[in-house]
Amino acid sequence: MATTMDEMANWDRYPTYNTYMSMMAHWAEAFPSLCHVDTIGTSIQGHLILSMYIETEASAEGPEFFYSSTMHGDEVTGYVMMLHLIDTLLHSYGNSPELTDLMNRTRISINPLSNPDGTYHRNDNTIQGAQRENANGIDLNRNYPDPFAPAKVGIPLENQLMINYLSAHHFRLSANLHGGAEVMNYPWDSFTSKTVRLDADQMSHPAEDWWIEVCKRFVDTSRACNENHFRDTYTCGYTAGGDWYPISGGRQDYVNAVHNCLEMTMEISTQKTLSSDRLPEYWHFLAPSLINYIAEIHNLPEDIGIILTPERQLTLGPNPTTGIVTVNGAEGASVELCDLQGRQLMAPTLKNGTTILDMSHLNSGIYFLRASGKTAKIIKL
Repeated sequence: MATTMDEMANWDRYPTYNTYMSMMAHWAEAFPSLCHVDTIGTSIQGHLILSMYIETEASAEGPEFFYSSTMHGDEVTGYVMMLHLIDTLLHSYGNSPELTDLMNRTRISINPLSNPDGTYHRNDNTIQGAQRENANGIDLNRNYPDPFAPAKVGIPLENQLMINYLSAHHFRLSANLHGGAEVMNYPWDSFTSKTVRLDADQMSHPAEDWWIEVCKRFVDTSRACNENHFRDTYTCGYTAGGDWYPISGGRQDYVNAVHNCLEMTMEISTQKTLSSDRLPEYWHFLAPSLINYIAEIHNLPEDIGIILTPERQLTLGPNPTTGIVTVNGAEGASVELCDLQGRQLMAPTLKNGTTILDMSHLNSGIYFLRASGKTAKIIKL
């Protein structure tokens, strides 16, 4: 354990809780024109859940990106990787043309530790005895509101705080870092994909082809530094989440469906609690991929909205739109466009066999497409 910031200099230790707090405060003080610390909230046991928000004057209107790690408290490799990433970005501004350009085009929020009660379960000075769950013994990655199932009663505090943070921003791309395997895991988690089996209960993410290309780039870049990485679970190094094993109440499905943000799960180390002397090694072959993944926000697929109901998956795009929106999967469904007050404005129409919404006559602003009681946000330019 590193009990001071100086002891983190070689990145071969895990920080105590107080050292972590000191590091975040130090960066905010040392780079006031580049970053500030967002307080997402306070955990059950009073630990702060923080995110470093990196924004330059040039990036003020750029898209928002989000990294989050260690919602399972004993999966701590990502915790140090995210701290190292913050340090690298801040010290590279003005020195690395590539990273300077990336930061000038992108607003980046990095939450290194989203379950501090689990990580510092024994006490604030050690990660020995870290546990997967929060202080109440709840697995945070099984207890988000499930877009495919009835609403859960009682959302864990840490999840509600994260939901509030996501709602306060418009993140377009994000990733949630885990450990225990080495595999890129893209949505959906709740179903196996149609590439595995075709029947009524299977569903592929509408951007699956894009996800596969992103995963390939991440894995190939990492393997250029270590050819053996990302091979323990799948030879290719990536999978649709449900093809690995289906779960319900997972964060990435919730974020994709509700916040119109493309999020994936990154399992980055076979050991949940990686030996600290191996942290520099993992940084060496993960850093280029982690940085390149941020840049993927400038390579997003056509912006889509998603509505998930027990019967169907509806997708719509382009979103934002200047007028015409195509709605896929709406055949036979009761679908309506509403304003912010929930008032119905119109229903989709069929044109040459395609379901469309013609919003050309509407004022610029935010609208909602509603189906089976669920909604997707549409932005009219």
